Amino acid sequence: MNQVFDRIIRNGMVVLPDGTYKLDIGILSGKIASISDLLADSAADDVLDAEGQYVMPGMIDIHVHFNEPNFGHWEGFATGSSALAAGGCTAYADMPLNGNPPTVTPEALELKGKLAAGNSAVDYTFWGGLVPGKLDQLEAMYANGVRGFKAFMSNPGGEGEGRFREVDDWTLYEGMKRIAALGEGGFVALHAESDAITSHLAEQAIREGRTDARAFVQSRPVIAELEAVNKAILFSEQTGCEVHFVHISSVEAVELIDRAKKRGVAVTVETCPHYLVLTDEDMAAIGPAAKCAPPLRNVDQKEGLWQLIKEGKLDVIASDHSPCPPDLKFNESLTFFEAWGGIAGAQSSLELMLDEGWVKRQIPLHQLSELLSAGPAKRFGLYPQKGLIAEGADADLVLVDPNRSYTLTSEQLWQRHQVSPYIGREFTCKVTTTLVRGITVYSEELGVQAAKQGQLLLKPIHTPQQTP
Repeated sequence: MNQVFDRIIRNGMVVLPDGTYKLDIGILSGKIASISDLLADSAADDVLDAEGQYVMPGMIDIHVHFNEPNFGHWEGFATGSSALAAGGCTAYADMPLNGNPPTVTPEALELKGKLAAGNSAVDYTFWGGLVPGKLDQLEAMYANGVRGFKAFMSNPGGEGEGRFREVDDWTLYEGMKRIAALGEGGFVALHAESDAITSHLAEQAIREGRTDARAFVQSRPVIAELEAVNKAILFSEQTGCEVHFVHISSVEAVELIDRAKKRGVAVTVETCPHYLVLTDEDMAAIGPAAKCAPPLRNVDQKEGLWQLIKEGKLDVIASDHSPCPPDLKFNESLTFFEAWGGIAGAQSSLELMLDEGWVKRQIPLHQLSELLSAGPAKRFGLYPQKGLIAEGADADLVLVDPNRSYTLTSEQLWQRHQVSPYIGREFTCKVTTTLVRGITVYSEELGVQAAKQGQLLLKPIHTPQQTP
């Protein structure tokens, strides 16, 4: 082959949609131009030797909270995207909270876009929000590039006047009707927990003086997740609106969603690494660094989710990276109920899933890649430009050394605050290089590149000035 490439990745074990093969990858103008075992004699401006490493599609993390505008002291595009790059992630979708104003109007979307431009290490897009009082903004948000609209069926917490609010039943139902009518690609993402159940149980526990981690878990039982999921499936059937269930924590909820899929309801389901790695006992032992909602479940739930992954019943694995300043978690005056709930684990997602899924449970890499890369890309309409290794796709790639065991320390974290429930954990493999559109954005030797190469995906149909 006489073609000259910008870069060639040689000798890697390449993870394709149907399996893993020893191949070379030729990159030209940011795209994968060739995947072959016949590139040994081809020329390139740069050659990256991946001998002994696996070459995978970059993870696409469609559930992160980078908290801009105005809460960049919790996280920010520069620091959050750097953590993703170091963890082998090549694109993300930023949630509409906990920044303030939340991304529920075209003006807030434009502000967020300005803050991200030139500050993201990897490619990105934005969620919009479905909240009470803003139904009239959905069409304009869609016209400006938003495809997924996040809604909470329970209190999302947060700080400040104008913060993100949970939906009531009418707002959710009416919003889903409107989003279904917007056009191709529009969908709702739901934090599915019954606020009526969780609020009552939390208030009861606090009255009784039970404010530790175990009481918190008991205040958010699986039935609260099931009630909300069941209602949302009904609303989806009645409105025709596609629904993506975020951070599902229980076997029962996944099975409920899977049964809806099988009868033709347009639903997808996501879980997170922490539900696949940690348990309620870990939450009690680690403390607020492992607090999240829905809470961590017992070991049977954790292993049950892995079984459902083997059966192909999940669509997406995403981090739900939700950081905050350490004082909001670890101040001695706070009870476990009062500590901020959110796990900051974006940098570790890919390595955790390879460690727990591939190494320990022998799940094939291409099956894990479907959940980490292809599934998220499909959910956001980015596939096949993103999410797989194929000729014509963006050269968004991660190199992983399967023989590089290491123990995570706080100093290795690129996020703004060095808080993670995985500090001190031994990993059995390590990300060594991350490429976005053929450009190295992270290498083990040099760290995250100073130049922020990330680009906005799903650009607006109209500019903000043209929005009605």
